[in-house]
Parts: sequence; C-alpha cells; structure tokens
Amino acid sequence: MYLLLKIIFDYIFSLILLIILIPLFLFISIILIIEFGRNIFFFQERQGYKGKIFNIIKFKTMNDATDQAGNLKSDKERITKIGKLLRKYSIDELPTLFNILLGQMSFVGPRPVLAEYDKFYTQDQRKRFLVKPGITGWAQVNGRNKISWEEKFNLDIWYIRNRGFLLDLKIIFMTIMKIFRNKDVDFDESVVDIKFQGSDEDN
Repeated sequence: MYLLLKIIFDYIFSLILLIILIPLFLFISIILIIEFGRNIFFFQERQGYKGKIFNIIKFKTMNDATDQAGNLKSDKERITKIGKLLRKYSIDELPTLFNILLGQMSFVGPRPVLAEYDKFYTQDQRKRFLVKPGITGWAQVNGRNKISWEEKFNLDIWYIRNRGFLLDLKIIFMTIMKIFRNKDVDFDESVVDIKFQGSDEDN
C-alpha cells in the first residue's frame, strides 16, 4: 500500500508543482540565458533504482571555465554568484521534477550519486538501490554536506529499513524547514569537490 501511495503522490504532486511553478521556471530560465546563453540545464549520469543509469536534470549553476590544459576548473572556481543563490535555496533542483514524472526519482529517497562510484560500494551500501533515489532524503535532513560519505550511506540504509509514508512526510517537512531557515542547504565549498572513493575499511 505504501509503495502505491508513494508512486501516486510522486506523480500527481510533481505534475501539480510543475504547473504551479511555470512562472518561476520562466523567470529563472531568462536569468540563466543571460548568464550562460542557451545552455541553461545541467545533465549528469546518476545511478538509480536497481542500479539503472539515468540523466539527472538541474538548472546550471557553474560555467565551463577550463585551465591552461583544457581541463575543467574546480567546482569552487566555476560556480557563479547566481549559481550559489540557486543552490542556497535548492532552486537548482526544480527541473528534477521531470525525473520524478519519468519515474526515475521520487521526492524522498537516497540522493542519486555519480554512476562512477558503482565500483566502490560495499554490499550493504548497495542496498540504497533497492528504492528510487530522491530529491531529498534522511541523510539530507541530517547533515547533507556536513557529514562523511559513510555517514550519508548509513543514513540511507536506515531510511530503507524504516521507510514509510509518515517518515516521507516528516522528511519533506524537515527539508522545507531547513530551506526556509537556510540551514544545511548552502553551497559548501569545503566539500563540494570531495568524491567518494570507497569506505575506509575497503581502502
């Protein structure tokens, strides 16, 4: 029953939000066109339900500046002032509603991480692929970028073992509160470039 309610909720609520937020989408799009040109969306391969790869879509927050060797500069160097503002209030995540409509994501679940991390997971950490990834999750309302990869994955596994409709509603409520209080939702320059390279026990 819970899974059916979750699917219905995800589809209907994401569709309603997309319709309601059309003016905001247009406004942000115009600003980003001025900032970046016509390329205003960011696409990236992420790993989702049952390990399936999909392209997540967000508003673009970083330019394409490269170093002398032609390699992209660090995230910290490329993020723009507008990009920081979008991330501060999680506005860059709005296009991810399309991923929910397509059935690739849910409102609540483990955050979808880079597909390249697949080779580093422990057997227990792979349990995060037993559910659809989410825009927000238990790890996001309990530290987000302030905690280690291992702590995030442990929180993800806790969510999977305890998931339910009431817990999902609690996580959504906590996420909204954190955004309005501007807590744990900012662009953390100290950790943004840190990639997952396996748990300490595997290194």
